[in-house]
Amino acid sequence: MEKENQIFGIRAILEAVEAGKDIDKVFIQKEAQGELMSDLLKSLRKNNINFSYVPVEKLNRLTPKNHQGAVASIAPISFVGLEPLIEGVLETKANPLFLILDQISDARNFGAIIRTAACCGVDGIIISKNGAAPVNGDTVKTSAGAVFNIPICKVDHIKDAIFYLQSSGVKTVGATEKAEKEIYDVELNTPLAIVMGSEERGINPSVLKIIDESAKLPMSSAIASLNVSVACGAFLYEAIRQRR
Repeated sequence: MEKENQIFGIRAILEAVEAGKDIDKVFIQKEAQGELMSDLLKSLRKNNINFSYVPVEKLNRLTPKNHQGAVASIAPISFVGLEPLIEGVLETKANPLFLILDQISDARNFGAIIRTAACCGVDGIIISKNGAAPVNGDTVKTSAGAVFNIPICKVDHIKDAIFYLQSSGVKTVGATEKAEKEIYDVELNTPLAIVMGSEERGINPSVLKIIDESAKLPMSSAIASLNVSVACGAFLYEAIRQRR
């Protein structure tokens, strides 16, 4: 966690949350107590900000300062709202391309996906507030700076974003090895949102139930799946191929 993107101390983090800062994640010392800590936890839950309990040793590694049992990372970018993103893109493009990441948790995978998305002309990336990789220095470095050039939207629930896209005339296609069709047999030359799942579990089953179509990549070995950033690149470039 870069020092310039870091806040420490309960009151400082509480003030940042109340001020509406784009906070990626808060690390809370295990078994931390006290009235002020209780106020911070209430505020984090109220604002749906991702936090986790960690040993004090982790906090001490993050900062040598008096952290009072709490350290937060601030995103180096500003996130955009879902409605402004989708409506703004649909007003200017007849055939937009969005990317939805269902709890991609590795910052370097996230950065690699952002870099590929920028190369493919993706109009916006939608991620969930909880369980998603932080936008930190690793993300920025792996994205080769592309994180600053593509709109990223954080939502409370991926399913709500999918419903909104569908109601706006955008087709949703999920990447899963459980699909019957291969990606090459799915129509992608249309207003589109590609959904990629997490490294461990893939797309959430409740999300799979509501997307318009699912698709897989052909696999010729005993290995069950590709790295998610590689699979995402294959899906995006097939969309580009169909649109040329």
